[in-house]
Amino acid sequence: MKEIAIIVAGGSGTRFGGQVPKQFLSLCGEPVLMHTVRAFAGPHRRLVVVLPEAHIAWWQDLCRDHKFDLPHRVVAGGASRWESVRNGLTAVASEVETGDVIAVHDGVRPLASEALIARAFATAHAAGSAIPVVPVTDTVRQLCPDGTSTTLDRATLRAVQTPQAFDAMALIKAYRTPYQPHFTDDASVMEHAAHTMTLIDGEVTNIKITHPADLQTAALIMEHV
Repeated sequence: MKEIAIIVAGGSGTRFGGQVPKQFLSLCGEPVLMHTVRAFAGPHRRLVVVLPEAHIAWWQDLCRDHKFDLPHRVVAGGASRWESVRNGLTAVASEVETGDVIAVHDGVRPLASEALIARAFATAHAAGSAIPVVPVTDTVRQLCPDGTSTTLDRATLRAVQTPQAFDAMALIKAYRTPYQPHFTDDASVMEHAAHTMTLIDGEVTNIKITHPADLQTAALIMEHV
């Protein structure tokens, strides 16, 4: 049974005030994406990196400059995350067999631990899916159409992370469904295809690099792990 990781890295660096895509920004001496790819390395795992076509040569240059030779396949993404994941799945569909598991991960989440990644794959092997979640610690208010808002019970809410892992054949089939606006992550695509999601404990340190402060926080976490 194979384990395949599809790492989706289609973001830009606009929120950082520059032209460097955030997955290529330096984190402790290496591009963020290299840390992310390395986190999934394993003797029985196949790694697929999905990038905008215009960024592929850039990534290859970075790999050469940093002597980053971890085996992985590069696939051109699409105009949206959904399209990029679908392209990644299409690239591996011919080699997928019964019992294989595919994990989809954000390229700018470089701090997912091996324990979390292994737990996601193991749970998906057993239950067909694995969605990492963490408790919501802030008070959350929902905006109403009339302009008012109401407080939600945060005890019933969870923040969703990646990697999200699934039975490979089921995920590939689910992504053949035409795009729907409520497809905000891979779990929502699978739920649309009538699959039940299994939640697992995520990690508060498994942050997504979105703003400059996140890069600083990630560096501090890496220095103390």
